[in-house]
Amino acid sequence: MLSQNLHDYWGPARIIPAVRKQEDLLVACRSDCPVIFLLIGDLLTSENYVGQVLRAGKKVFLHVDFIGGLSGDPIVMKYIAERLRPTGIISTKSHFVKHAKKNGLLAVQRLFLIDTSALEQGIHNIEQSEPDAVEIMPGLIPRVITQLRERTALPIIAGGLIQEHSEIDIALQAGASAVSMGNRQLWS
Repeated sequence: MLSQNLHDYWGPARIIPAVRKQEDLLVACRSDCPVIFLLIGDLLTSENYVGQVLRAGKKVFLHVDFIGGLSGDPIVMKYIAERLRPTGIISTKSHFVKHAKKNGLLAVQRLFLIDTSALEQGIHNIEQSEPDAVEIMPGLIPRVITQLRERTALPIIAGGLIQEHSEIDIALQAGASAVSMGNRQLWS
């Protein structure tokens, strides 16, 4: 389970770099942000990328849906936990979340909230997979952040389409525990 004091976990700024390009990895590792979401890699490169983040003294969550060469087989999470050793994983797939937790990894369930049905299905999914946190996309929907906050005690991470510091503030004020973004100008 994620730390009860999220300021200690995510850092006081509550900003999480979402690294999508190899050239951004070093910038994220040098940032003051204590947690990095890694959205790049494949079976051949992920171990190196995760190692870089861990050597920088940061927590790393590997977005397993984006890692080339992985299948839906449960053994994949055992491989990730034992070989790559990230802090945790991110996935839209409930079975990946369940298997990650069985293998001792923290798990963030990513939800794409495009309409009311997606919100209801997302709540059902998090009740079934029991992630440690939920990342909702897009992150620019304060009313839905508040609504989800009222329905779950899980930490909520707002992500996607964040382009300005004011949008970070809006998401945090709506009840998000942290905000993830790929725009490296916002990482500091």
